[in-house]
Amino acid sequence: MTTTRFAPSPTGYIHIGNLRTALMNYLIAQKTGGTFILRIDDTDPERSKEEYVDGIKEDLTWLGLHWDRIERQSERLDRYHEAADKLRAMGRFYEAFETPTELDLKRKKQLNMGKPPVYDRAALGLSEEQKDALRAERGAGVWRFKLDQERIEWQDGILGDISIDAASVSDPVLIRGDGQVLYTLASVVDDMEMGVTHIVRGSDHVTNTATQIQIIEALGGKPPAFAHHSLLTGPQGEALSKRLGVLALRDLRERGVQPMALLSLMARLGSSDPVELQTEMATLIDGFDLGRFGSAPTKFDVEDLFPLTARYNATLPLAAVQDRIDALGVPPEMAAQFWEVTRENITTLDDLDGWWKMMREGAEPQIDPEDADFVKEALALLPEGPFDGETWGAWTAAVKEATGRKGRALFMPLRKALTGQAHGPDMSALMPLLQVVKARGQ
Repeated sequence: MTTTRFAPSPTGYIHIGNLRTALMNYLIAQKTGGTFILRIDDTDPERSKEEYVDGIKEDLTWLGLHWDRIERQSERLDRYHEAADKLRAMGRFYEAFETPTELDLKRKKQLNMGKPPVYDRAALGLSEEQKDALRAERGAGVWRFKLDQERIEWQDGILGDISIDAASVSDPVLIRGDGQVLYTLASVVDDMEMGVTHIVRGSDHVTNTATQIQIIEALGGKPPAFAHHSLLTGPQGEALSKRLGVLALRDLRERGVQPMALLSLMARLGSSDPVELQTEMATLIDGFDLGRFGSAPTKFDVEDLFPLTARYNATLPLAAVQDRIDALGVPPEMAAQFWEVTRENITTLDDLDGWWKMMREGAEPQIDPEDADFVKEALALLPEGPFDGETWGAWTAAVKEATGRKGRALFMPLRKALTGQAHGPDMSALMPLLQVVKARGQ
């Protein structure tokens, strides 16, 4: 059975890059009837916050990405230390004591010599007495995994054949000097013990994947199928910062973006398939194909979400927005007509407020100077309210008869005078909802 996971760190809220990873893993699991695990990477006690754990759950629930089970790495520390002991016994785990400054000097020296800036394994030459002395002087060291310096190869689900020379990679630090288990080790142990079969993540993890494959094999496991999606850029190809608030899912939600609009975009962005609005998760799942994605950096423009949101909102039945309409104060007998008139003339549901305010209080008329006399004459012919579905047709016919205007020259000035806008709903349907017409001074 296919098992995938999404493993966010609760050090902040989910951003658009996180979502891409979560969604791909979710869709793979759903398409195969498998298991999707939400795994909270909270091994850093200083930066991990419970409010972010709650925020992650809230955002995924809003999107409809439901996990089959949840795990917390902070509750599995004993499993990671057992794995570390196993690696030590195999001679694949060693303690190193260099300070950040010393490591930086080593890297600069290697670069100056035209060599790759990888850790030189100097710690392997330390005697037990030297290690004891360094511990006494500096405290506990970091623990590094000793890579087999050979080529690491795998068939990537997106990038194709990957081959990395382990000799060009530093032995990864798996446990910090303060004892904190780092993600590279915790993830390997979890993936093995939780039966994870497929992992999709960003292409910035390719080197990390190579080292994890060796760690998995050293611990007697079989590496899962890996795939690395392209990284997102801004609309002009600029780097995206995950710290930009506009890209946090909760900020998009606050701006009225609909979950299916967001998911429809992210499920196709960077693939050879066109972006198409889907209104049901099942359709999104059926149409997902990891093999259609490419490796090139993928441009993301937050503004693309709003036309999709508008189209999604237009498909909603009255029942889906009844609470929003009731909260505006729209009389129950007008709710159905109000939604029918506005549904294709809003971008987000927040725009309903503006429409109802215009209907309830009247719009500031927009009257071009050359139309001022015409509008004044036309408004004198407007019957007293309340209006009905026949009012617009009868009124414009009377205005045409009196002024001789027709077509756009007739209709546009009248629309702008009554609604303050050049575009909008069919006026015959809108007129019964207008309770005040400011242009008449009512």
